[in-house]
Amino acid sequence: MSLIKIEHLKKEYPNVTPLKDVTVEINKGDVISIIGPSGTGKSTLLRCLNQLEKPTSGKVIFDGVDITDPKTDMEVVRQKMGMVFQSFNLFANKNIIDNITYAPIKLLGKSKQEAREEGLELLKRVGLLEKANNFPDELSGGQKQRVAIARAIAMKPEMILFDEPTSALDPTMVGEVLQVIRKLAKDGMTMMIVTHEMKFARDVSNRVFYMDEGGIYEEGTPQEIFYAPKKEKTRIFIKRLKQLRLSIESAGFDYIGYSSQLEQFGRENDLSDKMVKRLILIFEELVMEGICKRAGVYPMEVIAEISEAEESVVFEITFGGEEYHPKDDMDDITKDLLNAAIEKYDFSYRDGKNHIKCLLKDNKPNY
Repeated sequence: MSLIKIEHLKKEYPNVTPLKDVTVEINKGDVISIIGPSGTGKSTLLRCLNQLEKPTSGKVIFDGVDITDPKTDMEVVRQKMGMVFQSFNLFANKNIIDNITYAPIKLLGKSKQEAREEGLELLKRVGLLEKANNFPDELSGGQKQRVAIARAIAMKPEMILFDEPTSALDPTMVGEVLQVIRKLAKDGMTMMIVTHEMKFARDVSNRVFYMDEGGIYEEGTPQEIFYAPKKEKTRIFIKRLKQLRLSIESAGFDYIGYSSQLEQFGRENDLSDKMVKRLILIFEELVMEGICKRAGVYPMEVIAEISEAEESVVFEITFGGEEYHPKDDMDDITKDLLNAAIEKYDFSYRDGKNHIKCLLKDNKPNY
């Protein structure tokens, strides 16, 4: 059942337009992780949903109410749509239990006793019952964020928006906050979570939005986004890929210049000397000595790709013409050199093109 309908949402600032055209529906019970590079409108989307930022155009319909209508009482809407910020936003002059009970007493009209009882139960739920009478400056960052989550739950919202809830935390504190959010997901809370924690996004979500180019560039299940993304930018982001693309148009290409580019690419991305040498070896033996001299088919595309996430280096070659497997023409010494440098070698011929993909070895003795 649809809880939010977003229709052609746009947010424009004087010098940038982070949201150009967003149209999507969020269903009750959805746990949506929003990922993507910095500056692609992830937090802006959340802030437009609860009207902390006023959209330039478009509509947001929440539980049947157009909350972009100026006549809508946003105080009432925000009671149903909780928000957890990266900077906690706790009241420094109130102790923890008062931070949690303030809104239920003031906005929901609960008695102090009822609000306190519910607040203590929530603190127990997030593992902080013993901190009820402490003040925020006496808590760690992870504890503060757990209090912020408890405060949001205290309003009994229909959904909660999380804006990078772990980005301000020490790495040792991230796990305790994510554990609380995981429990909420299991309880069926509708959530939208802007996060850089990829494993968490993969494990807790039923939907993932990858944002780029002013909108939701690609969406799907965690399985689709993290293991089989359809679009190139998504793939590069998920694997944190760095690429060098070389296009060889003729036999007279600048092979010295291309070798230098490969070496520079490797060193700029902190590859070991061993891995840089292997990149150049594969380029010289497979591309120059193998394909260029023996097949002589152009144009040819060469891609060197480094994945930070998988800690791997891949070298790909694509060229046209008839099916040609360069390893078939190599002498035993050259084959031995390549075998020492390559962990996995794949060759295929499809769509009238030859495709070679090499996964480079690492942590092996020098060849």
